[in-house]
Amino acid sequence: MLDLETMREYIEHKQYARIRSEVVEMNEADIASMLEELELSGAELVKVFRMLPKSIAADVFSFLPIEVEQMIITSLTDREAANIIENLFADDAADLMEEMPANVVKRLLAQTTPETRRDINHLLQYPEHSAGSIMTVEFVDLKEDYTVEQAIERIRRVGIDKETINTCYVTNQHRKIRGTISLRMLLLSRVTAKIGDLMEEKVITISTMMDQEEVARQFQKYDFDAMPVVDSENRLVGIITVDDVMDIIEQEATEDIEKMAAITPTDKPYMKTSVLENWKKRIPWLLFLMISATFTGKIIMVYEDALAAYSVLNAYIPMLMGAGGNAGGQSSVTIIRSISLGEVEFKDIFRILWKEIRVAVLCGMTLALVNFAKLLLLDHVTLMIAFVVSLTLVVTVIVSKMVGCALPILAKQVGFDPAVMANPFITTIVDAVSLLIYFQIATRMLGIGL
Repeated sequence: MLDLETMREYIEHKQYARIRSEVVEMNEADIASMLEELELSGAELVKVFRMLPKSIAADVFSFLPIEVEQMIITSLTDREAANIIENLFADDAADLMEEMPANVVKRLLAQTTPETRRDINHLLQYPEHSAGSIMTVEFVDLKEDYTVEQAIERIRRVGIDKETINTCYVTNQHRKIRGTISLRMLLLSRVTAKIGDLMEEKVITISTMMDQEEVARQFQKYDFDAMPVVDSENRLVGIITVDDVMDIIEQEATEDIEKMAAITPTDKPYMKTSVLENWKKRIPWLLFLMISATFTGKIIMVYEDALAAYSVLNAYIPMLMGAGGNAGGQSSVTIIRSISLGEVEFKDIFRILWKEIRVAVLCGMTLALVNFAKLLLLDHVTLMIAFVVSLTLVVTVIVSKMVGCALPILAKQVGFDPAVMANPFITTIVDAVSLLIYFQIATRMLGIGL
């Protein structure tokens, strides 16, 4: 197998014929990975890409990052670009066109066949992140009155250009889906048997307007390799395959992780995101959280004079704020994950709150008992100070967990992404609440006047 160093050597000595002869033995995904790792200049990359045999060029192209695809496609001649697009699956071609300038899209589509233009334009009409935008229109459809022999003959005739032939879809004359049949069933059945007698009539379908995150949940629930996509009139318009769902899961997980870390999501890999772009992604949330945190300072200033007599209390502020932030963060992450998996809904909010309160009481009491012993034995504070700090810890953990579990559910209910209500946001709120609880308990139990 051609390795990276050998490939670099071939390129350096312009041995393009050697490259062409050896890459044909490699998997298309491996070729694409190698082209990325070589970190060639634009001109060199296009030159190497042109050396690829036409039989594998489109497949290699589909595995490349979108920005590399754009660079290559705009560097090729119209005829070369059209050949690539014609050999891409329609959903991959549509994804490429979505990222291209309108004038380039118009020029490229002008070179393609009417069928390809129709398929690409059909996919581009759906909203981003909907099932319609990620489906492919390359599937095998059959009729109920076909015999097994006729069905297999049709698969042989049209299957080469389809994304999958493992599952075929049975439709009527109005393109409404009637059932599905697997290639396995066709191969094991009598050649004279009718498709209508063999097909599975209980078909699980996906609506074109379904959000891609819900699509992923449907695949997880039913464990299918492919699912049919229907329009509002139940007409079969495409299919979604499990490889598309894997991309969705990765994309959604990355987006949630970035939001939970208070970073504006991006489609670019980290190593391909510039310093300026990273700054733009991070600074809005940092500014917001910094300004929000000023409330914490204000609270301390309000109680500063009143608590001067018990300055020892100030030493436990970081511990209480940290415990509250951690407790709230645990609850928020757990609930956000449950929401994304479809395990909890808004109607469950009171059951969730009751459960988290019980968990919080157990956690708070455990932390308080350990902390009470530590304050007396190691810090040598008075019994009343130890009691104030420990009681505050219990109340803080309870309130923090309630806030941490409630905010993501409420955010989802009003249309916000629950992932936004994660650690940074929760911690900012809980810090202020923890201080208010602490100072209120202290002033009342220690008899400090404001």
